[in-house]
Amino acid sequence: MGIVKKLFNSTRKPEGLLGELMVKSMNKGHAAVSDWGMEHITKLHPSKIIDLGCGGGRNAAELLKRFPAATVHALDYSEVSVQKTKQFNQQAIKNGRLQVTHANVLNLPFSADTFDLATAFETVYFWPGPTDSFREVYRTLRPGGVFLIVNEVDGENPRDSRWLSVIDGMRIYNGDQLTRFLTKAGFSKVIVKRDAKRHWLCVLAIRDDAGYLGNT
Repeated sequence: MGIVKKLFNSTRKPEGLLGELMVKSMNKGHAAVSDWGMEHITKLHPSKIIDLGCGGGRNAAELLKRFPAATVHALDYSEVSVQKTKQFNQQAIKNGRLQVTHANVLNLPFSADTFDLATAFETVYFWPGPTDSFREVYRTLRPGGVFLIVNEVDGENPRDSRWLSVIDGMRIYNGDQLTRFLTKAGFSKVIVKRDAKRHWLCVLAIRDDAGYLGNT
């Protein structure tokens, strides 16, 4: 495996030196699409948030900034990502607003009905299932809770298939596919938003819809 392929493969589970380089680049490279996705949850007022697949920790910091009354739990199955997130958010951890956990989305170490908002930025491409993983997210959300998925590829651009030959185990989904997976996992309402020009995808899945999103 060449060095370039090894580097891109570390997006799935960053490990070692290449993984450290990757998570550092994630904070900058994913910022624009992540912020675009967060614009779709401005009407929410969560008190407990979980960021699944936290990468380099930048998005956890942004969630803390956008929701100053909330606490955030960041989670990743990459130890490199966990450590980078801790380094990036040292003050928030000291202040008790952020916790970081090393775990897998198939077996989330949280009780049912724990979070108001779950987020997944540039990560569901690699989730096992993914219906089983989404079912775990559903379990940990409170009734009326929202699951936000943000992807930089929307499954509608043929050029994106090139990533499948570079990154082992990656799967690209369109909005309809994610809607089916989420509905099967139990979510009562799914809203799909696209930036057609940039082929960005944002999906909001609501547990036991209580109208929290209004007309979003």
